[in-house]
Amino acid sequence: MSTTEEVEALKLLFRNQYSFLISKIMFTASDLGVFDLLMESKEPLTSVSIAERLSTSPFGMERLLDVCVGLKFLQVERKGNQTLYGNTDLANLYLGKRSPKTQYYSMKFNAEFVYTRAQHLADSVREGEAQTYRLSDISTKDFYEAMYRSESSLREFMEFMHEMWSLCGRDVLNAFDLSNFPLVCDLGGCSGALAKEYISLYPNSTVTILDLPEVVETGKKHFVSSEEHRITFHKGDAFKDPIPEADLYILVRTLHCFSEEKCVQLLTRLHKACKPGGGVLVVEIVLNEDRTGPFEAHIYGLVMLLVTQGKERTPSEYNALLSAAGFKDIQQKKAILFDAILGRK
Repeated sequence: MSTTEEVEALKLLFRNQYSFLISKIMFTASDLGVFDLLMESKEPLTSVSIAERLSTSPFGMERLLDVCVGLKFLQVERKGNQTLYGNTDLANLYLGKRSPKTQYYSMKFNAEFVYTRAQHLADSVREGEAQTYRLSDISTKDFYEAMYRSESSLREFMEFMHEMWSLCGRDVLNAFDLSNFPLVCDLGGCSGALAKEYISLYPNSTVTILDLPEVVETGKKHFVSSEEHRITFHKGDAFKDPIPEADLYILVRTLHCFSEEKCVQLLTRLHKACKPGGGVLVVEIVLNEDRTGPFEAHIYGLVMLLVTQGKERTPSEYNALLSAAGFKDIQQKKAILFDAILGRK
């Protein structure tokens, strides 16, 4: 290894050793209101001014701002003896709580929920199962019950899901021409973010969101207005309750939460309920067939190990699940981040 290569390797090693802090830094700056303040000010501010307006220590705020500059969340300019901080385009678009495509609740979910569970990664690797029951604030092994343990935590989880599909939903739905599926059922549709995207793409369609009762109530109360009459909610458990009839069933980041047996059980129920000529649209981050990537799939795979019984899968593994349930003519297309898999009855 040359001197240059060794220096680069050491830099990469250092960054990876401390990368667990990056999400916390990003979330902390967002949670304190740094990015929102700089958006609203419409001009760069000093660290002292930012600290004063956000009621923080000037010493602590300066440390936070400087690392945000290094991470390219903020940019800096110097005028005379003053150092002024401003948002980058990334911060203006995604990091403020009031940014147009905010990822605030995604950051909160990862910084608070995933990070705490990652402390048990070694145990999960040794035992091959989630370790969430070892945490003092969790009374059950079940991930979903952990999510729904209070109305506030449920709403935060729904905000997290809503942000993702407000950002990526249209891209995923454009992967295939779905105009022949006017009657849609979105299983685990949560906040209705993907349903709204579907309706906007296909104005003659209707979408039923099938989800647990507490999710449905929160969705109707906080996420879907009464004017959006082509989106309806149906309370139920997709594994045991009747499934609404539809031309197309949508499963978004659902199958990766479950074992093969549970996936086939769910898909078989959908195949039985599906109208002739209908189908199922599965949205996941799919592993390469040789399992070498993408990196995002490996990260989600570890998250699933920490909190569910599921995993990320390759194209052939998803084909096998859909085929076992009776679906045919299975096609896969890659979107920007997620993959879309369409199977027909």
